[in-house]
Amino acid sequence: MALAPNNAALRHRLIAPNSTAGSGDAAATGGLPSVSARPPVVGIAHLAVSLGIVLATDKYLKQAFVAASIKFPSALFGMFCIFSVLLVLDTVAPALAKAFMDFFEPATLFIQRWLPLFYVPSLVVLPLAVRDVPAASGLKICLITFGGWFASLAVAGYTALTVRKIVKTELIAAEPMGKPSAFATLEFWAWGAVFVASFATAFVNPTALGTTARTCLPFMLASTVLGYMVGSGLPSGIKKLLHPIICCALSANLSAVAYGYLSGSGIDAALGDYLTKVPSNPGAGDVLMGFLGSVILSFAFSMFKQRKLVKRHAAEIFTSIAIASTFSLYSTAILGRLIGLEPTLTISILPRCITVALALSIVSFFEGANTSLTAAVVVLTGLIGANFVQAAMDKLGLNDPIARGIGTASSAHGLGTAALSAKEPEALPFCAIAYALTGIFGSLICSSPAVRQSLVFIAG
Repeated sequence: MALAPNNAALRHRLIAPNSTAGSGDAAATGGLPSVSARPPVVGIAHLAVSLGIVLATDKYLKQAFVAASIKFPSALFGMFCIFSVLLVLDTVAPALAKAFMDFFEPATLFIQRWLPLFYVPSLVVLPLAVRDVPAASGLKICLITFGGWFASLAVAGYTALTVRKIVKTELIAAEPMGKPSAFATLEFWAWGAVFVASFATAFVNPTALGTTARTCLPFMLASTVLGYMVGSGLPSGIKKLLHPIICCALSANLSAVAYGYLSGSGIDAALGDYLTKVPSNPGAGDVLMGFLGSVILSFAFSMFKQRKLVKRHAAEIFTSIAIASTFSLYSTAILGRLIGLEPTLTISILPRCITVALALSIVSFFEGANTSLTAAVVVLTGLIGANFVQAAMDKLGLNDPIARGIGTASSAHGLGTAALSAKEPEALPFCAIAYALTGIFGSLICSSPAVRQSLVFIAG
């Protein structure tokens, strides 16, 4: 039985047409079906209610876990609960499970559409985060990041291939993956108007909304969103050099520079207002990162949708992810020790291959970690994967869609997944599954005190 069938043939077999993605005026409702399917007002209300419930659930779980002094990621617990509820409903009342999925689909598509923005704040404030990091240490971190990404890709990909040869499970059709809509011209004009009006307001009266952070929030948020929209619309050749995430980070930084110069407050103050990490005085970056918990909750829906695929290929998926996640954490600690990187910096970059939302939860288990550096290294790893993962897998001989999907997501999380799915939709379901499970497995093993102590010991 062939283990690595032709990709073009698999694309026809595995990917069903998506009848709703990117249609009509869905851009105005965050990825909802077109106007012909539902009135715009109803679609917007559906999005607002479903997304509001997800955000409220994440906030409630955070507060409950803090009150109970529980260090385990609250969003991850919520994700397990949602997934369990869906499984139970699917067993006793399948129609109710489908209705549950359909109700939250606008929220999950919204999160998917804007996902890269939730990673951006760490890049925007990177100048502040790395100010105290010596240049030599910075070079070591870059070496670990690039070399570690390639090693993790190889380990995950070859593990998947090895297990595939053992189990010899034939690929089956995956559930169609919904795609968010493209950006509409109206959205550009709306966000542009927000930027101009709020920038002028902040310049005239820096405390018009009570604090400088709140006053700067609208135009800094608008500049970030506009940068992402522009970056997303660039030709594919330019995107290889200027990824949409870099584009929106540069846009936000330029806005901070302009405001700091014109207002006389300086770039440091402007960046400090962008990400305050103070709930009572949020900046634009705090608003964006406030969605990270919702990203984790949304994993429950994507995993449930592909539950049949997960069950059929459980051996390949879970074995590869377990080995690759463990390898990524421990290889990072070992490399940091070997090349003499400071232990606190090594600990900060341990979850380099795990999505930002869970990477930040993981480093919160350790004392003295630089969370801004953590997020920046995670994004850098994703950018490396987005640009080089296909060429690297071709060189490594990873031609099987399962190996390519798992290898990409296990080494470069969401950004690598997005880059691969654009050209290899047959690997997308495995990317989506591995993207979620890699972070989940990493969080679970790092919640063990024995694992944390061993990583700290190795890092020095």
